[in-house]
Amino acid sequence: MLLVTGVNGGLGTLVLERLAGREGVVAGSRTPERVRADVPARLVDFDRPQTLAEAFKDVRTLLLISAGAAEDDVVIARHGAAIEAAERAGVEHVVYTSLSGDGDHLPYALAHRWTERRLRASATLRWTVLRNGLYAELLGAIAAPGPDGVIGAPLGDGKLAAVARADLAEVAVTVALRPDEHAGRTYELVGERAVGGAEVAEALGAEYRPGTLAETRTAVAASDAQAFQVPMVVGTYSAIAHGFLAGPGGPGDLAALLGREPRPALEVIAEGR
Repeated sequence: MLLVTGVNGGLGTLVLERLAGREGVVAGSRTPERVRADVPARLVDFDRPQTLAEAFKDVRTLLLISAGAAEDDVVIARHGAAIEAAERAGVEHVVYTSLSGDGDHLPYALAHRWTERRLRASATLRWTVLRNGLYAELLGAIAAPGPDGVIGAPLGDGKLAAVARADLAEVAVTVALRPDEHAGRTYELVGERAVGGAEVAEALGAEYRPGTLAETRTAVAASDAQAFQVPMVVGTYSAIAHGFLAGPGGPGDLAALLGREPRPALEVIAEGR
């Protein structure tokens, strides 16, 4: 049996779309009643570890989609509870959606690296780590033009090797359905062509006038963002602007696992507009 967590939004929703109707697939969610009707669902709440023993019963493969929208200590506690429960339940293989290696400069990298280390230290679990690059959809959101048609995102001349979220979902499904072929592997799943603010502006018919990190920090802090999200957002801009997320360029693990060329980030961004 394959259990997929984090299915009520983002990457998890796309993964479940590709697995719907397949025998032996179960969704894990804090709100199982909201899971699509054609997929069996179980209560999985990492903040309530007592729910996990029953949820992981008879599970052979766990696709652990990162529960990263929180402070590091909260995320680490969630992932730690999931891995410990998987070990106790006799789960054989965990496929974990992590963060690309060049993302170590990002404020939210630590919990991912801790989870990778915890999996490698397990005495019973086989594992595969999918180091996902930042989404093209995210770049489209943080570099969106304002009402005046100007993109003021503080990206400088930096670029991001952004990835279509649907491509990452496709890879996650491919690996989770045949985990034995990918045991002990860490895949770097970043885009083949990095793009920056100027390219996004050209694709959208906008003007690019990058602001400063200080201006952005003030704006994000004044929004409805939670306190821990402010350094996350600003740190993401900074890592892109200063050239840490441009990727190696050229075909890599993403294309190999897809069996085709990845979707261009600018195409995804333009469609999202």
